[in-house]
Amino acid sequence: MESEKVKLTRGQIIKRDVWRHLYRIFPWLQSHFLKWHLIWHEKGRQPYHLGWLAPRKTLKELENHLHNEWGFGNHFVAWSDNGQVLSWRKLESFDKQYHLRVFKDGEIRGHYEETPEGEPIAHFIEIGEEPKLEEFYKFLGHYVVRKKYIIHLRPDITVAPDSELTIDNENKWKK
Repeated sequence: MESEKVKLTRGQIIKRDVWRHLYRIFPWLQSHFLKWHLIWHEKGRQPYHLGWLAPRKTLKELENHLHNEWGFGNHFVAWSDNGQVLSWRKLESFDKQYHLRVFKDGEIRGHYEETPEGEPIAHFIEIGEEPKLEEFYKFLGHYVVRKKYIIHLRPDITVAPDSELTIDNENKWKK
């Protein structure tokens, strides 16, 4: 796949520059805005079930596959769903992303959506989310199965810093 530099619009450059500062304080803002009831997040799991982590596959192997083969990375500017052990995204453009979550029972869910950086309001109120099942199955390959089996995953707290995907450091998108 060929990568090419993306020329941002003036509006995207402004948003990118604002987010450069917000990234540093976003976790604090999110937790305090929730605590002060200025924003809300319903507990549970996002829609768009994809399947289950395949038997004999580990969370670390899945992370390596998603990061090395497809350019997924940590999505720290996201809600944390109940039982979530992984929340990663793949940027398609400044405004669009694939967002994938894995849960402690091995369930995998994902959706295609606006980025919080490009369209924060649409992202927050979940306008335009789509399942994009074929794309997710392509990304996941043999790491996803349709049948559930017993598994108990723990969050990977050793996420490599180079796996954090921000609009600021992502100036190329695979075509």
